[in-house]
Amino acid sequence: MSKSQHAPAREKIPTLESLGVELHPETVTYVNDPHALAKALGGSGFFELFKNPLVLAAAVSACLGGLLFGFDQGIVSIVLTMKQFLSQFPETDKTVTSAAGLNKGVMTALLELGAFLGAIQAGFLADKYSRKYAIAFGMIWFVIGSILQASAYHFAQLVVGRFIGGVGIGILSSCAPMYISEISPPNIRGALLVLEAWTIVFGIVVMFYITYATRHIDSDWSFRIPFTVQMAPCVLLAAALWKLPYSPRWLAFKGRDEESLQSLMTLRRLPASDPRVQAEWIAIRAEAVRNREVAVSAHPQYQGDSFSSQLKLEAATWADMFRPKFFRKTQIGIMLMFLQQFVGVNALIYYSPTLFETLGLDSEMQITLSGILNIVQLGAVTIAFFITDRVGRKPILLWGAVGMTISHVVVAAMIGKYQHNWPAYPSQAKVGAAFIFIFMLTYGMGWAPVPWSMPAEIHDSAHRAKGVAITTCSNWFNNFIIGLITPPMIQNISYGTFIFFGAFAVMSIVYTIFFVPETRGKTLEQMDEIFGTHASQDNAIATEEILTIMCGLSQSASQPDSNKREKDLQTEYIERV
Repeated sequence: MSKSQHAPAREKIPTLESLGVELHPETVTYVNDPHALAKALGGSGFFELFKNPLVLAAAVSACLGGLLFGFDQGIVSIVLTMKQFLSQFPETDKTVTSAAGLNKGVMTALLELGAFLGAIQAGFLADKYSRKYAIAFGMIWFVIGSILQASAYHFAQLVVGRFIGGVGIGILSSCAPMYISEISPPNIRGALLVLEAWTIVFGIVVMFYITYATRHIDSDWSFRIPFTVQMAPCVLLAAALWKLPYSPRWLAFKGRDEESLQSLMTLRRLPASDPRVQAEWIAIRAEAVRNREVAVSAHPQYQGDSFSSQLKLEAATWADMFRPKFFRKTQIGIMLMFLQQFVGVNALIYYSPTLFETLGLDSEMQITLSGILNIVQLGAVTIAFFITDRVGRKPILLWGAVGMTISHVVVAAMIGKYQHNWPAYPSQAKVGAAFIFIFMLTYGMGWAPVPWSMPAEIHDSAHRAKGVAITTCSNWFNNFIIGLITPPMIQNISYGTFIFFGAFAVMSIVYTIFFVPETRGKTLEQMDEIFGTHASQDNAIATEEILTIMCGLSQSASQPDSNKREKDLQTEYIERV
């Protein structure tokens, strides 16, 4: 018999007894009170992350896409200044061709274009073949791309390699938050979701200094070594991937309830008789059934297990996100990522040595300050980890937008007024460099983490995966544009580059004030109050009905009287629902 391809309909939900589970007396209490369940599973402090090594290892492995993207940014920022690289690929040398700026942009941006295409297909791959296999698929793409880059002797091969590697990064970066949110216990899920943003910056710092060291090699190995080393995490992941558990939510989504329970038991290191495991498993199954109902109700004509039906359903559910009912939430993710890129952060990361050159700094100082700039961003994102839930999302976005605007204005003024004779104005050059660091600090504390986390908060459960996927696609598409246009802008309009990005920083102030909601302290169901919709409330009511069925069906007429407390708890739960 072939394995199920989806969760069962409400009327066909199997009983707990038929699945070999005897309901614990405390299970229904935890089902009815998710906050009590989260508290029972442990605290939310930093050291709680290390109490379950398997979950932490799985989350770190899932963040490979962010780490690899960071590696690429760390490599490119130095490689584009290497004489050895420019000699091997004269298409990127401005002393050889006037099209060098455009060629650098194409080389940089093709990775982001590949990542955009990877992100589009990631949701379908993850739903069809599992989160684990989607991660493996992305890893294979990245390794192939890295081999092509490391072995390239022609510019065309280098560009193709970056595009192929980008597809892998796009798949990996999209699957990471999905997999992490589905394997993490609720008490530390938020902290683990910050890992992807943090690993991007960590990857930038690590690979920047690896490339910083290899630049002194007097051969083309100066850049081939970093392109080769970036594959190392893939080797480690390949060794560990087969041991990583399947997502219990994906297994429930596929109707594989027994396997879902086994996966959850492995992740929580608790037996099937534990009420915490039972409660979380029942909630996971209920959500899978409800999401299936939503899909069937919206698109009954595309239901079926065939590849064609599933592909059509995938396209239809993507289109749903742009209908009036959901578009306000969808555009928040799109616009946050648009502004995150168009305020110029990746222009600074990719081309920081070139930007510091416009301030009249010598080549050694350009590289040194670029490395420090990356460390500043890492520190800022680390600070965001501790303040986001205390201060709120909107305030740190607004403060960041104001700080970025001021920084762009000051840097543009310094370059525009003094670039004709930097040796005579060393203090002004230092002021310009200082405000580049201020930009990175204010960006890292707000605009680095919030555009990644907010879309996962504002969408209801039935549309959360697509909402996050669209946000990721927006990130990569806008990243592609920035990577393409920045080199020719720096080469041709100099300080105008900062005016350009400063204009979008001003736009980010306006957008934050008038369009960004504050989600601090709100439950996912309370998002209806912010957006004036009823999707979360409707889902909550329907899910409670499904939970009642699941818990009620566990009763049998032959159940002994010694289980009276269990019956009372279930009766109390049904009455409260």
